[in-house]
Amino acid sequence: MKLKLYCLVLIALLTFSCKGQTSETTQEVEATKTIETTAELFDADAMLERVKFLSLDSLEGRQTGTKGNLIAREYVINQFKKYGISPLLDGYTQPFSFEGHRDKKTYEGANVLGVIKGTEHTEKYIVISAHYDHVGVRDGKVYNGADDDASGTSAIIAIAEYFKNNPPKHSIVIAAFDAEEMGLQGASHFVKTNTLPKEQIALNELYVVGTNLYKQLQPAIEGLELPEDFKLSVGHDGLDGKQSWVFSSDHGPFHREEIPFLYFGVEDHKDYHKPTDDFESIQPKFYAKAVTAVIAVFEKLDEMSF
Repeated sequence: MKLKLYCLVLIALLTFSCKGQTSETTQEVEATKTIETTAELFDADAMLERVKFLSLDSLEGRQTGTKGNLIAREYVINQFKKYGISPLLDGYTQPFSFEGHRDKKTYEGANVLGVIKGTEHTEKYIVISAHYDHVGVRDGKVYNGADDDASGTSAIIAIAEYFKNNPPKHSIVIAAFDAEEMGLQGASHFVKTNTLPKEQIALNELYVVGTNLYKQLQPAIEGLELPEDFKLSVGHDGLDGKQSWVFSSDHGPFHREEIPFLYFGVEDHKDYHKPTDDFESIQPKFYAKAVTAVIAVFEKLDEMSF
């Protein structure tokens, strides 16, 4: 649990992505005080129900180009409509095609893009993104990808729910990218086609990677009010000796264009990219706290000038 354009990428959290190993040198963000996760921010039960649906066996792992992926896409579009998220373009989808790296087949994908207009900086956008695709079926086993990235996809909808009720100053693009698992294709298409002029993107995902690369974002993680018993750390940015996550997900194409990003995620767990990454493995309390923390970071970003 990734417009001027900034990118917040939520992978396996927001995308709450799990890409890395633990390290004793992790820099923890200090909270000024703790806050409670409350129903006033977003509907946590609905957020879990979305993860449950997106990780059903019947969606067969949501691989780009499959029936399960199309079902997931329509579901996300309907959730955008349910929460009053307007389409960014003429419609909610941004179709694209690409050639598979290994099989050289042509694949058809589509990003789902919505927008919440800001109250003050209407022409400066913060992109909050996750990817709704996963890796499909391998050797007869369904890879449901509950935490990669059904959890992130549901989280960006919860964040949109919050900001529909608490309008932001900057405009927000809610982006559910497709084909992340096949080479960041959806995010790359979004950036390469100048969907939003680069000058209008202020930010791009909760791992927190990015503040050491884009020092102007450092204030966004200072003096935070975080949920009780929740740790937010900084690292995995290629500068601390740990595995670098700088290009590990949909924030990569934004970073290549020097669009500042924050990437939120968790360390690899035993179910990462395994057929055991099912809804039952989601930890509801941590999940809700993680989304609450992302909202806290975003609110700090929204107060900044870009």
